[in-house]
Amino acid sequence: MTETTDAVRAALDPDHCAAFEARVGAEAAALQRAIREGAFDASHFAVGLELEGYVVDGAGRLATAPERLFDTDGCSRELGVHNAELHTDPDVVSGAGLRRQFEELRATHRNVRAALEDDGLDFVLDAMWTREPEMGSLEYLEVGEETDGVFLSTHMRTVPRYIALDQEIRRRNGGVIEMDLPGLSETSSMLVESLATSMQPHLQVPDPDDIPAYLNVATRTMGPILSLTANSPFLPADRYESDLGSDVLDRTPHELRVPIFERSVEEGSSKCRLPRDVDSIDAVIDRMADDPTLVAVPDLIDEHTEAAVRSVKDSEDVENDADEAADGDDADEFSAFAAKRGTYWRWVRPVFGGDIPRDPDGEHLAAADRNSVRLEYRPLPTQPTLRDTVGVQALVVGVLRGVDVADHPLAELPWEDARASFYAAVDDGPDADLHWVTADGDATTTTADIYDELFSLARRGLTAFGVDAASIDWALDPIEARRQARFPSPSAWKRARARDARREGASLPDAIREMQAAYVDRAADGVPFAEW
Repeated sequence: MTETTDAVRAALDPDHCAAFEARVGAEAAALQRAIREGAFDASHFAVGLELEGYVVDGAGRLATAPERLFDTDGCSRELGVHNAELHTDPDVVSGAGLRRQFEELRATHRNVRAALEDDGLDFVLDAMWTREPEMGSLEYLEVGEETDGVFLSTHMRTVPRYIALDQEIRRRNGGVIEMDLPGLSETSSMLVESLATSMQPHLQVPDPDDIPAYLNVATRTMGPILSLTANSPFLPADRYESDLGSDVLDRTPHELRVPIFERSVEEGSSKCRLPRDVDSIDAVIDRMADDPTLVAVPDLIDEHTEAAVRSVKDSEDVENDADEAADGDDADEFSAFAAKRGTYWRWVRPVFGGDIPRDPDGEHLAAADRNSVRLEYRPLPTQPTLRDTVGVQALVVGVLRGVDVADHPLAELPWEDARASFYAAVDDGPDADLHWVTADGDATTTTADIYDELFSLARRGLTAFGVDAASIDWALDPIEARRQARFPSPSAWKRARARDARREGASLPDAIREMQAAYVDRAADGVPFAEW
C-alpha cells in the first residue's frame, strides 16, 4: 500500500503537476504539427463502443467484481469495485461492421456472465444501481480509511490516478461534495460517480479538420437522443427511506446520471459540462491542453519528467524538458496529452490515436490507419439490452454523418438552445421541451418533427457510410419503435412501475426494489426495450 500512497502523493505534487502541464503543452503543439502533416488522416469512418455495467449477487444486491473477471477479453476495470466495462474493437462503418459490433459485444457479455456465474454473481446492463448493498448505499460510497495521509476509499479500485483525483476533489470541496438531489444532498467522495454507468459510441472521422463541425453538431443532437434513452430516474432505494415529500418523483430527473457525474467531480471550474462550439482542430487541442490539471499521472513521472521538475525548481525552461519527455524512448509520443484527456470531462470529446479498424470482411486496415481522430459521445446511459445498445450506437453515428452529407443547418441552432434541450432531456426524458433547426432552417420545438428529422438523418448518414438498407432497419428499428411505445424511454418505464407499486401500497423504497427486480429480469431476456 505504501507504493500506492507514494504514487498518489507524486500525482498531487505541485512540481510534478507543473512538469506534467509543460509536457502536455509540448505534446499538444507536436500533435497539432502532426495533424497538419497528415499523420492523423484516416481512410475510413469507423465505429467502436464502450459499455459499462455493474455486478450483483443472487439477491440482486450490488457486489464486488472478482479480479479474474478482467481476464476476459473485451472487459476492463472501472472506478468502483462493482463496475466493469465491455468494449469493442473498431469497425469501418458498414452493415457487416455494425453487425460485428453486436456479435463481439454479445460474445463478451456472455463470457462476462459465465465468468461470474460460478460465484453466484451476474452482470447488469443498467444506468444506475438501485439495490443497495447490506451496509447501505451512502456508507458503501463513503467508507474508507486514511493511510499515510491518503484517504483510500474501500470500494474504489486501487488505482493511484483514481485515488489522487478523489483526494484532490475532496480537498477542493472541503471534504463535502454538494449533490443537491432528492435523497442525496451531499457526499464525501467522488466514488458517488460509480452509481452511474454509461455507453459511449465512438466515431472515427477521416479528416481531422472535420472534427470541430462534428463536435458542434453532436451537442445539438444530445437532447433528442437522450430523451429516448434516459435510464436512471432513481438513486439506491434506501436513499428514499426518509420522508422526502409526495412530489419526490416529480423533483427527480429522468437521467440522474448526468447531475451525479457533473457534481461528483466538481472542482471549481465545471470541468464536466457541455462543450462550447469550436472552429478549428487546433482550437480543440488547445482547449484540452489548457483545461485545469487536477493531478499528474504517476506512470508518466519518469526520468524525463523528473528533469522537467528540476527545471521548474531551477526556474529554467520547462517546455524543452517536457518536449524531450514526449519524445522519450519510454513513452508514447502523446501519452501525457492522452492522460490529460482523461479529465477533460466534456459530454463529447475527441480522442487521438487508437486501434486499427477492421474492414467489412473483418480484416484490419493498413497500419497507416493506426493514427486517427474520433469523437467519444458521452451523454448516454447504459441501455437495457445489447440490441438497444447497438441501435443507439447506429443512431448516433448515423445522425452525425447525416447532418454532414445532407448539408443540414442543425449547427445553426444556438448553443444556448442546444444546452437547454440537453438538460430538459435530463430532467424530463421523453417529455422534454426540445430545440431543433429543421432542414428548411426553421426553429422548432415540436417533438414529433424533431424525431422525424433525427431518424431520417440517421438513415441518410448510414446510407452514405454504405450500410445496406436491411442492416439500417435492423439497427434503427428497435430505437425508432420507442416513439410509438407506451414508454418511450427506459426511465419512463421505471417511473411507471414504481408509481404502480406505490398505488398498490408499497413504500417508495420497496417500489423501487420491485421495479429493479423486474427490470433486471427483462434486461436479461435481451428483448429490445420498445417491446417491453
